[in-house]
Amino acid sequence: MLATLGFLSVVLLLIAVMAKKLTPTVALIAVPTVMAFIAGFGFEVGGFITNGIKTIAPTGVMFIFAILFFGVLSDAGTFDPIIKKIIKAVGNDPVKIAVGTAILAMTVHLDGSGAVTFLVTIPAVLPLYDAIGMSRASLATIVALAAGTMNVVPWGGPTLRAATSLNVPVTDLFNPLLVPVVAGLITVLVIAGFIGKREKSRIGNIALASIGSTEQEVDPEKLKLQRPKLFLVNIILIIAAIGTMISNLLPPQVVFMFAFGIAVVVNYPNVKEQRARVDAHAKEALMMASVLFAAGAFTGIMKDTGMITAMSEVIVGLIPTSMGRFLPVVTGVLAMPMSLLFDPDSFYFGVMPVLTSTAAQFGVDPIMVGRAAILGQMTTGFPVSPLTAATFLLTGLAGVDLGEHQKKTIPFAFGITIVMLIVSIVIGVITF
Repeated sequence: MLATLGFLSVVLLLIAVMAKKLTPTVALIAVPTVMAFIAGFGFEVGGFITNGIKTIAPTGVMFIFAILFFGVLSDAGTFDPIIKKIIKAVGNDPVKIAVGTAILAMTVHLDGSGAVTFLVTIPAVLPLYDAIGMSRASLATIVALAAGTMNVVPWGGPTLRAATSLNVPVTDLFNPLLVPVVAGLITVLVIAGFIGKREKSRIGNIALASIGSTEQEVDPEKLKLQRPKLFLVNIILIIAAIGTMISNLLPPQVVFMFAFGIAVVVNYPNVKEQRARVDAHAKEALMMASVLFAAGAFTGIMKDTGMITAMSEVIVGLIPTSMGRFLPVVTGVLAMPMSLLFDPDSFYFGVMPVLTSTAAQFGVDPIMVGRAAILGQMTTGFPVSPLTAATFLLTGLAGVDLGEHQKKTIPFAFGITIVMLIVSIVIGVITF
């Protein structure tokens, strides 16, 4: 019963969002709530939602103040010189821009944080995509694929969870996968080039005007907001904020609260101007924060009702005895799609122990299942999953619809996982 309702929740959510029958906010709240009532939990749902919101609250606060922070810096013209340098380096070639975006996202994701990757990469290149006329959905897809594949790093959440669940050193899990991961990253660059080429065909010949090179080219109202003399100060503030966040000296939400406060006061000392800057970005911040908190409601209901646990038991039970020795391959194929069904804790500490114990009964080394799992479960799959706040952070920053993002990105993400799985089997790091 619970498993059926759980699967229905996920399927109906994806259909409602992708078909644009419901907004993500409404779908994330309504679908699991209805299922929970059908399951007989009644008004306990309120507690489930509250628990989910508690887990998502720090990310929601971080998102609100990150939007305000980067919005203020964008208003001040901080990114204009950077964009001009990027244009000079890659020209107006969408292929080079797409590949460069992938490399930038991979580099930033060396810290293993999806939130940091999206907060750094997207605001930096989004104005360039808009100036060229490239699709924001393409930007979201490229960044998602790069960050997702890089999320296999040993210090990333999925790999650490898998190593902990298996009680093995993380190096035993990851090191043999280095070649497959490199193959995956190369595949990301190839896909980025393909997307860039497709964008180039769509846009045609581009005559890109220099961005903000003269005052006449800038809207008078926008020009009043720019603070070119504070460029260096703002860049130092960005570096300090990101550095503090990466070093874990302060929680991300606190970092952006402080950073926003400093940025708005330094760039716009007048209180009236400060209010105007907040008002200018409040709609976007509030809209996406509502989606984040709705995602918390969805996760809270799915976990506390036991739907996720029931779903995992059903999936394991469906595996035929004759397929036992192929569990690593089955896990690898299903790993990325299972990101849509299970959050990382539920999968690695709930589903995977059952899979590995089952594999052991057929003489399969449990570490093979672990290696296969991290090739997709909340790695390539995390930037499209409705169970991760980072997905909504990504779509919010890029300004794209969740359903559109999923439709465009999921096939590529699944393909990258399959490439890494095939390479792993060929070189013998995953055997059966």
